[in-house]
Amino acid sequence: MSQAIIHIQTVTIVINKQDYMSKYTAKIVWQRGEQEHFIDQKYTRAHQWSFDGGACIAASSSPSIVPLPYSVEENVDPEEAFIASLSSCHMLFFLQLAAKNKLIVDKYVDQAIGVMAKDKNGKISMTKVTLRPHVQFSDDNQPSKAQLEQLHHQAHDQCFIANSVKTQVVTEVIY
Repeated sequence: MSQAIIHIQTVTIVINKQDYMSKYTAKIVWQRGEQEHFIDQKYTRAHQWSFDGGACIAASSSPSIVPLPYSVEENVDPEEAFIASLSSCHMLFFLQLAAKNKLIVDKYVDQAIGVMAKDKNGKISMTKVTLRPHVQFSDDNQPSKAQLEQLHHQAHDQCFIANSVKTQVVTEVIY
């Protein structure tokens, strides 16, 4: 009779408050349906995202990855959320910079696009996200094209999410 010896190492990491600026949480809940066998791969991918402020988001895998009916098309998928987080972060910094420069923004719309492909290591990943912001300013004070591009460049440089990912993030300013 052969024996396998397994060594398990326990690592305790202590994170002190001074080691980070902020901490964020998300609760992800999925539950198998009563009639789902699971091991046959025929189970729902629908689940819930809950956040500390009380927001709950219906989520699922993308139907382009896991076919219907196991994905829920109307739910947010992780790939869409990834694109939205990049776009939202960029927008929030852009708005702050515009206000700081005494520019009044009336509306901001971004039709962001994400592309999944194999990366240089052959792994499928979100290789490129293109932000396509269209900003409407108050008639009183319109920025020049150069100013607008500079504001978007600064917003990109300051975006925490963009600074955290290896995905190429491109901004195509819509005039």
